Amino acid sequence: MNEAQYDLHAEIEQRHWWFAGRRTIVKRLLERVVPPNPNALVIDVGCGTGANVAALATSYRCLGLDASPQAIDHARARFSTVEYVCEAGVGAQAARFANASAVLLMDVIEHVEDDFALLSEVLALLSPGAHVLVTVPADMSLWSQHDESFGHWRRYDAERLRATWQGLAVEERLLSYYNARLYPIVKLVRTISQKRQHAAGAAGTDFTMPPGPVNRALERFFAGESKALGKDVDRGRQTYSHGSSLIAILRRTAGTVAVRPKPVDLAPDVWAVSASGSLGRSSMA
Repeated sequence: MNEAQYDLHAEIEQRHWWFAGRRTIVKRLLERVVPPNPNALVIDVGCGTGANVAALATSYRCLGLDASPQAIDHARARFSTVEYVCEAGVGAQAARFANASAVLLMDVIEHVEDDFALLSEVLALLSPGAHVLVTVPADMSLWSQHDESFGHWRRYDAERLRATWQGLAVEERLLSYYNARLYPIVKLVRTISQKRQHAAGAAGTDFTMPPGPVNRALERFFAGESKALGKDVDRGRQTYSHGSSLIAILRRTAGTVAVRPKPVDLAPDVWAVSASGSLGRSSMA
């Protein structure tokens, strides 16, 4: 993310239906697997400008980590109840990860080239019983300037996301698409962006603030997915078979986790293909 995108997030993330609805879903699901406890530590890796983890601060002890000094400055200026640390990696906070009850990776792993290494490094630091909640963008047909502006390496399907933890010492408690109810709207906006070859909103993104009543209606409709998702924790099924995003909840089990790189035989990511000169990123939409 660049400076303009951090400024945009800081400006709209407390009000925009996407951010607000996602926070509601994440909070309700997290409280289902980690009961609220002011002594339970929740770490938000890639916390950005801070609103997501701040929304949990009334229920947990919270720590936000991000590699961007600008993002951390925004977070510290707005949310005094959360500790924010500018950190390029997770290893420096190993002792705190060992004591964490949950780690959030909310729309983070698509920003790194080796998502297998990042997730396995986080899991290697956690104690048995701790949870990881992961969200990622889904559906490569939605690829647009929005993804390129945010520096995404990929969008996921359920199989590709599951591959990042398969074979590790974790129990999969939930894996489902979400933002399913509003998928047709997202699909329409992305299709228009693809045809115009530029994003629909500010700072190279598709984020625009709808009128207040529309924004609130969209937020409630999106956040309403939390009820169905919550019912499917530990049921071993996908709540929604499609959506613009995916959400997973993992519980760390006993055993050692070694940091592992992305398999060499995995299909190339969008950015990797683009860098080779054989195919432009936008043509992957």
